[in-house]
Amino acid sequence: MANEEKTRYTDKELEEFKVLINEKLEKAKEQLALIESAYKNDSNNGTDDTSPTFKAFDEGSEVMSKEANSQLAIRQEKFIRDLKNALIRIENKTYGICRVTGKLIKPERLRIVPHATLSIEAKNMQK
Repeated sequence: MANEEKTRYTDKELEEFKVLINEKLEKAKEQLALIESAYKNDSNNGTDDTSPTFKAFDEGSEVMSKEANSQLAIRQEKFIRDLKNALIRIENKTYGICRVTGKLIKPERLRIVPHATLSIEAKNMQK
């Protein structure tokens, strides 16, 4: 049966996507923990005995680094939320159905972007 004729993925296919999403979710949580630990790390980088100019530069750099880490953490939290929502769609058996066209999203796309809710066709219509 061609993808265009199917209205949803089979339970077996959904289970395969669930395994993939859970793997990505675990990795995403690990990465978030690393980002958060880097963000919260107030360790001194040994600048006490160096010139005040370098220390000021280093502190400025640290602030920028914390801001960058904060942005990374926000993005990672959104990614985790999107993956969890994908798991809910799997449980509801609505996973992989484009929210614009109502057609199945190609499995190749879902393997790369497992939290996708738009088909390439719908994504291109947004441009």
